[in-house]
Amino acid sequence: MLIRVLGSAAGGGFPQWNCNCANCRGVRAGQPNYRRRTQSSIAVSADGAAWTLVNASPDILQQFGNFAGSWPANGLRGCGIESVVLVDAQIDHTTGLYMLREKGSPWPIWTTDPVLEDLTRGNPILHLLEHYCGVARQPVPLDGRSFHPQGAASLDWRAMPLLSAAPPYSPHRGNPVPGDNIGLTIHDPASGRRVFYAPGLAEVDDAVFDAMATSDCVMVDGTFWTDDEMIGLGLSKKRARDIGHLAQSGPGGMIEQLARLPKHVRRILIHINNTNPILDEDSPQRAILSAAGIEVAFDGMEIEP
Repeated sequence: MLIRVLGSAAGGGFPQWNCNCANCRGVRAGQPNYRRRTQSSIAVSADGAAWTLVNASPDILQQFGNFAGSWPANGLRGCGIESVVLVDAQIDHTTGLYMLREKGSPWPIWTTDPVLEDLTRGNPILHLLEHYCGVARQPVPLDGRSFHPQGAASLDWRAMPLLSAAPPYSPHRGNPVPGDNIGLTIHDPASGRRVFYAPGLAEVDDAVFDAMATSDCVMVDGTFWTDDEMIGLGLSKKRARDIGHLAQSGPGGMIEQLARLPKHVRRILIHINNTNPILDEDSPQRAILSAAGIEVAFDGMEIEP
């Protein structure tokens, strides 16, 4: 199993176009302790030749340009990406589908039923694509059964409903339903290795912890350092947990949760908001993560669990 991090930032990317926080100023100034990041997405492969895209960010064209695995290899048109799996219906995970409309045949797009509802009603992007390449929607089961998306079909994929938040436009926003947001466990039968991926995670319950603890690598929500991060900066009145994210610091935070895992489990944070101090590689917060054996994903990162 091979994983390529196409984008490691939260919605808005890093720097965010309208943000003048210390982090965004630093990366624009070219300070060496910062690196630019596009919005969250990964690609998964069983053989390094064919790939499955997990989430289609607004930065997809830039990400494909930087990733040779997505380039056409045979014929006049083509793509190394064979299907798309969506973990939710958030704008920063679905807008890239607009950019993929030139495909000459329907895109296999794997979604849960609540995500399908959001993307055909509240934000009808899938209906729009029917006027271009077409969509071959594939259901993601929530009952523990495996599914096998094109591009990495020899791997066993399983979805787990997570406690998080549906998009602001969703009718489920204030009344979440199972399948609004999922975590993915991807298992390679050939090697026995297992990865758990959850870029949006508000709570680590027993089921989620078991999925993490039985994996060889976890790639989980790294959006905010503190629960009141956006409030403290005067950018929002909502806490991290209110919008579906578990902060790293504080009692019960992601650092404490990851510390409970067996020592062999590789720990990686992904979906990092532009305000998070861990984006400064020289920060005390980054040093805390390093001491805890926690990595921070970056664009172009390659993982072979």
